[in-house]
Amino acid sequence: MRRILSPSLLALAACVQLAVAPVAAQAESIPLAMPKPRPAAHSPIAKGMVAAANPLAVQAGLRVLREGGSAVDAAVAIQAVLGLVEPQSSGLGGGAFMVFYDAKTGKVTAYDGRETAPAAAGPDMFLGPDGKPLPFITGLMSGRSTGVPGAVAMLAQAQKEHGKLAWKSLFKDAETLAADGFVVSPRLAGMINSARAPQASAPDAVKYFTKPDGQRYQAGDVLKNPAYAETVRRLAAEGPSALYEGPIAQAIVDRVHQGDLPGGMTLADLKAYKPRSADALCRPWKVYAVCVPNPQSSGVALLQALAMLEHTDIAKRGPTDPVAWTLLAQAERVMYADRDRYVGDPSFVTVPVQGLLDPKYVAERAKLITTTAGDPPPFGHPAGAPKVGVDATKEPGGTTHFVVVDTKGNVVSMTTTVESIFGNGRMVNGFFLNNQMTDFSFSPTEKDGAPAANAVAGGKRPRSSMSPVIMLDKKTGKFVAALGSPGGNAILSYNLKAVVGVFDWGLNMQQAVSLPNLVARGDAYSGDADLFGPAMLSALNARGVGVKTGQIEGSGLQGVIVRKGGVLEGGADPRREGVAKGL
Repeated sequence: MRRILSPSLLALAACVQLAVAPVAAQAESIPLAMPKPRPAAHSPIAKGMVAAANPLAVQAGLRVLREGGSAVDAAVAIQAVLGLVEPQSSGLGGGAFMVFYDAKTGKVTAYDGRETAPAAAGPDMFLGPDGKPLPFITGLMSGRSTGVPGAVAMLAQAQKEHGKLAWKSLFKDAETLAADGFVVSPRLAGMINSARAPQASAPDAVKYFTKPDGQRYQAGDVLKNPAYAETVRRLAAEGPSALYEGPIAQAIVDRVHQGDLPGGMTLADLKAYKPRSADALCRPWKVYAVCVPNPQSSGVALLQALAMLEHTDIAKRGPTDPVAWTLLAQAERVMYADRDRYVGDPSFVTVPVQGLLDPKYVAERAKLITTTAGDPPPFGHPAGAPKVGVDATKEPGGTTHFVVVDTKGNVVSMTTTVESIFGNGRMVNGFFLNNQMTDFSFSPTEKDGAPAANAVAGGKRPRSSMSPVIMLDKKTGKFVAALGSPGGNAILSYNLKAVVGVFDWGLNMQQAVSLPNLVARGDAYSGDADLFGPAMLSALNARGVGVKTGQIEGSGLQGVIVRKGGVLEGGADPRREGVAKGL
């Protein structure tokens, strides 16, 4: 969830001046009131690295790499463990996007494991009897919110194409932790006991997270999940069909059909699910090529924002300059204005990717990036854009991200989710179901009848802000960096900040992911107020960037970059509990 910040981060008090790239002579410099980031992790490239949001998942990934596994092999093991120890964020019942760099061929492939709407879904799926959109929480907690899960099928396809070890060997860590128990982390305990997450009070979650003495699990308690152990045993033995056919599939269908607003998913929907794969969407930027997934991922918006910022002097500034943050915020507002209007499932709507990234269009949109914020920018009219209505999508942030670099130099950057905290709170066979259908626009049309690009339709995949990144050297095609974040709609802002931090402001990966977050969308601003500090907040507010005292932005950035001499440098977001660790 984007607005939960690690207490350990807030408890650190030292105000520091970050090492930054040279700032323009006329720029104002205001030290950020944030703790000194922990040192970046380093590892020789030949030995690989994993950066993920939970140390147990990192250990599982490293174990696979030590046994000669590929980056994709490690990704399977990491996801299996994350679904157990970080169930508020991702799991076997969710979806994911992966970008994969093949060190031998230099090719970057985008894998799409986004959930699909059941065939029975229609544009009125989240409308009440009065024809108005249902309250968001009502839709979220219903059986209608669950889409056909895609993460397992996607990982199976990628592993078949790029794996080195036997599929059945990749679930050992998850099975052992589920059967023997794992220690509940402070973050998971906070979610279990959260009064702000209705899913934590859903019957399935209450049953799972309540100890025999009637008390909820707390940090430090050992939690066992024998049902999850049995599920991953079946996945190991039978492959992905264990989830999409047979008793587990039946359990999913039965569970989504329960309640006042039952879903329409069938066994046929599950059996018919197919992941997508294609060349990643890559564009030149500076001396690099930046690669992201294709729509219905919103990676195209990140590429647009980076291209627009090339028309500013943000690279001559740094994180102690309020003008730099204002430029970043203004670029985000333009980015979101276009993304919200046009991005959807390309199998159902025309997404004007080429028009959005056309240099002339980018240059024109960049004129809206000013050093003082004003009214929200309008959406643009890129070449090839269809007539679509205003979007009414809400997108909470129960998601996670990880990066793997294996010993051969292959790379996975993967963002994976059950959408909101614990998905919709419903469980089957030890794992939570997603609420991904609420990533569609509840309102399917504009007042004039123009359809929203992200309206519900049977078989359609909802738009996603997930945009895992891989960057290459434009000249040589060699891997340079990979990063990504959870955070719902804010993912694009978080990723943009990290890329700017490393490649424009000269920070190491750990410093960049630790920077304050600033999210600007329409007329709404939010940021890590305590990390910016009073002086920076005052300077930003004076420029119209209305970040208020008390606001927080809980990203979960993970990143790895290749430094001089082939050394891998990793960074893990201190707002979560992860680490970046090399072999």
